[in-house]
Amino acid sequence: MITIGLRAAPSEVTFAIYDSQVGEMQNVDRIRIPSAFHWPDSLKYVRSNLLDILREYRVERAGIRLTEPNAQSINYERIHIEGVIQEAFASSELTHYFAGAIATIAKHLKVERAAIKLMIEGANTLNVQNWDGMADKEREAVLTAMGAVNV
Repeated sequence: MITIGLRAAPSEVTFAIYDSQVGEMQNVDRIRIPSAFHWPDSLKYVRSNLLDILREYRVERAGIRLTEPNAQSINYERIHIEGVIQEAFASSELTHYFAGAIATIAKHLKVERAAIKLMIEGANTLNVQNWDGMADKEREAVLTAMGAVNV
């Protein structure tokens, strides 16, 4: 089964494609939002590109890592993008999807929340290739994609 995990930021969306049958990542990349776009066009760009990625990889299940509910500073652009991603999930042919913060990802991976935080910081307890070369956002997307298997 092919899954996707996403982690939004104000200027890009990091995504990871995971093939659960072979147990490895197929792709980790970003949708970079052109800075020249007005905000509504940026949201449209994310939605359109995400739907193309879902079709291209024939993704069956998905997950998005949401902003923590108790975040000290809320980034409204990120929250808007997270909403557009959820709408794209609902408009796609995905069989299942989830949206949640670190605790939700931990639940789907069947690990403790504290373990997820350590993994994001660099602990490669799931033996993911190139883990050391990934940024935190990429690791979050990878963990979310792996968690989507259990949705």
